[in-house]
Amino acid sequence: MTIQRTLIFGLVTVLVLAACQSAAPSTAAPASGVPAYPAVPTLDNSPGSYPAPTAAQPLGADPVKVRLPVGYIPNVQFAPLYVAIEKGYYRQAGIELEIDYSFETDAVTLVGANQLQFAVVSGEQVLLGRAQELPIVYVMSWFQDYPVGVAARQTDGIRTPQDLAGKRIGVPVLSGASYIGLRALLSAGGLQESVVTLDVIGFNQVEALAAGQEQAVVVYVANEPVQLETQGIPVDVLRVADYLKLVSNGLITNEATLAADPDLVRRMVQATLQGIADAVADPEQAYQICLKYVENLSQADTAVQKKVLTTSIEFWKTGPSAEAPGYSDPQAWENMQQVLLDMDLLAQPLDLSKAYSNDYLP
Repeated sequence: MTIQRTLIFGLVTVLVLAACQSAAPSTAAPASGVPAYPAVPTLDNSPGSYPAPTAAQPLGADPVKVRLPVGYIPNVQFAPLYVAIEKGYYRQAGIELEIDYSFETDAVTLVGANQLQFAVVSGEQVLLGRAQELPIVYVMSWFQDYPVGVAARQTDGIRTPQDLAGKRIGVPVLSGASYIGLRALLSAGGLQESVVTLDVIGFNQVEALAAGQEQAVVVYVANEPVQLETQGIPVDVLRVADYLKLVSNGLITNEATLAADPDLVRRMVQATLQGIADAVADPEQAYQICLKYVENLSQADTAVQKKVLTTSIEFWKTGPSAEAPGYSDPQAWENMQQVLLDMDLLAQPLDLSKAYSNDYLP
């Protein structure tokens, strides 16, 4: 395999959804009151529905301050968090939430050391962290499908994983969700990594494919394909989720927090799920809330950003076979572990029963 490192990163890739480049970082949520919003549809506990949040702390109790790393810059793809903040769901749950846009690997380490209670990370990071004896636990699934894929110009005829053989592929870095997803697709096509040429290109997938620098690029399905289509470049997208069920982005905590304050975990999960439910039920309202939280979003291409949001929502929805909103599929964990074993990123199987829990869902 030839690997041309056009960009070198000292940190593992961001594993939460890579967002559009136009959104600039902002580390603080706006200090505003909670406006009155139109009511959203009533949601119950049936599959695909979410319960309404409940008051969690006695009146007068101080809220618990939670700094939540999400792994990327402010973006519409974090709309459920913005909605839950703006509508007061975290506050009703006795939580004062601050979103932290730092790298995911830092978050895994900090949560594992009990310096932070929660973070949003992708499933493979949980297993890799536990292999390093970090006592992190995945307690809520956010994305129902793995959001990574490979995009190629339609004219290049890359429509199955087998078609990747002999191709030059741009990947952000050789680690993290993007790389895991690529390896899963190669495996689905019966291909070894040695039959492709990988270029490390950072988060420049759109530019690299548009310029003809790469024949294919590893993308987040809700993001780069939307941008490419908007630029008049029709693409075919190989979605990892169409070939293998893997654990994607969700909420983690640590064993110490679970032992000391399981009710906090339940309240955090419930408020976050309600934010997801509201964003799914009313994308336009969610987008308007995002305008307050994502710097320069008002100057961005509104049609593109709304398309990114609506495409993301498809990954958040629970299907009719889901056990419950936020549910972790045991088979997805088995599949994820096997991919990591095949890549030699895990030396031996882990006790998966300790890596995740469905016990804290509403």
